[in-house]
Amino acid sequence: HLPCSCSTTTMSALVHASVSLGASMNARGVDISRPGVSLTFGVEQEQGKWTMIRHGKKNPKLNRPADQRKALIRGLTTELLRHGTVTTTMARAKAIRKPVENMIQLAKDGDDYKRRMAESFIYDKEVVNALFEQAPTRYADRNGGYTRIVRTLSRRGDNATMGVIRLV
Repeated sequence: HLPCSCSTTTMSALVHASVSLGASMNARGVDISRPGVSLTFGVEQEQGKWTMIRHGKKNPKLNRPADQRKALIRGLTTELLRHGTVTTTMARAKAIRKPVENMIQLAKDGDDYKRRMAESFIYDKEVVNALFEQAPTRYADRNGGYTRIVRTLSRRGDNATMGVIRLV
């Protein structure tokens, strides 16, 4: 058990003591016995570069609480499926890519259960009906990759990176 305020001489003494006991530690107290990668306290070291482990980075947060983020993604998904193209920020475009592709995949499968799942996500029932009529024929030969994101000019007010997401 280490004291809270440990001096460098105490730390180096602990490192030397642990090395003499057979454990290989560096000056930070990190186990370096495995060459290439060493893991300690949620930090990775790969070839001399320190990086944090990527926990909780699956979905972008979009600077909103969870309920507002879900509503934003549902709304943008509905509008993209209604109009075929949406101009938005790149972060939002990348965030709605996966839900849009999931909705098109549900429409390609086309049974009643998948229709109910799509109706629970998409706000407009007419969009769901049109999607389930058109998607099986339009995307019959395509397995994924139903959207395309094209970067456009930055937004004038805040210089945010903008893009156009389109259905292919």
